[in-house]
Amino acid sequence: MFAGRRGVVGVAVAAVVAGMTTSAAALPGGGEAAARGDCPEAHAKVERLEGRITPNACAFLRRQIAFGELPTGAPPAIGDLNHPRVKAYLDIFDEEATLWEAGSAPQRGHTVIGTSITGSLRLVPDLRYRGTDVVADGGVMMFGQWNEVTLKGHKVAYPQIARNVLGDDGKSLQARRYYDRHALFRDTLPEQAPAGLFDGIADSGPAPSRGRTPERLRAAEIPDRLAAWNGEDVDALLARMRNARLSGPGLDAPLATDAGKRAYLQRFFGTADVRFKAGQVAFGRTTTYVEWHGTVSGPKGKDIPFGIVERFGSGGEWEVYLDTLPLVADQVEIGALFQKLAQS
Repeated sequence: MFAGRRGVVGVAVAAVVAGMTTSAAALPGGGEAAARGDCPEAHAKVERLEGRITPNACAFLRRQIAFGELPTGAPPAIGDLNHPRVKAYLDIFDEEATLWEAGSAPQRGHTVIGTSITGSLRLVPDLRYRGTDVVADGGVMMFGQWNEVTLKGHKVAYPQIARNVLGDDGKSLQARRYYDRHALFRDTLPEQAPAGLFDGIADSGPAPSRGRTPERLRAAEIPDRLAAWNGEDVDALLARMRNARLSGPGLDAPLATDAGKRAYLQRFFGTADVRFKAGQVAFGRTTTYVEWHGTVSGPKGKDIPFGIVERFGSGGEWEVYLDTLPLVADQVEIGALFQKLAQS
């Protein structure tokens, strides 16, 4: 869930994968896939599901969905690994799994990961999520989800990508979570929260002409796109996504104009010096997920663990998932924000 201080973390070489999300009949062939036993219970529980859903992928989906739906009941004590919801969470992970979230070092093993989720569930015992766009390829899972929590009396909702590499039993061996922690503070601690990185960014200039939406990203394009991110090449990033609508942290509505999308990327690169490698890639029939991970340096710190997931949709959607918090607050400030959030 939330990474920011010890005990408050969370649910959340390119490898080519397959996949994407829906309830069975919503996509062509979806109902047929479910009828042949292609994890129909998962199709029924997420908005969109594509990919090669092998038995281990189906086992993971069941566990991921079960944790999202299970009520917490009485919040666990810190470190109580026998709490029913903590046990459901740990059932997602291999005993020696690693879990990474933006701005922090990876956590390893059930004791560390379980202790972290007890902190999260004490902070947000009403945590719920539903699956949105999910892409599977047996050993790799990109699980898009919509999280909802209550913080200081405020309902807070935000999207997340849970990226997992799976073992043969469907347990996650290596997990990464991509979501914007700044969303947790914007309304709950308005006096203390730093200004959002993308505040004021909106569409401007002429409306785009109605043209063809971009074709989905191909594997051969990954090296050039990685070079564009590392080289802060806004023109190259935008050229590939002409006529796409850009969604991301800090936006009230997707950006459709070239000027709006350009301003968004320029604001990011004006603050963030990234050093990325290509991570997992999930190719669905209508959607592609691409993970870039490495470090970021900026005014709030150097060589901070960081990453981005891009989602390219069939209808011209272009989504980016990243945590803006380490770009607008240093580790001391982030720790103080989480302490304030935890105070009743």
